[in-house]
Amino acid sequence: MTVETPFVSRYDARVKLIEEAVTANSKLKEKDAAALAVHILRAIDSAPEKIR
Repeated sequence: MTVETPFVSRYDARVKLIEEAVTANSKLKEKDAAALAVHILRAIDSAPEKIR
């Protein structure tokens, strides 16, 4: 019997990590935290490497 592990992209894993941090430290609902997480990740990824 084989167990299939669902594929999770690195991007999705990073969004989920940020979403969990936002949800744990604010009163935002999951849907709003997920939307904010996408914006946060986009901002982090667009920052030059020297600033990160």
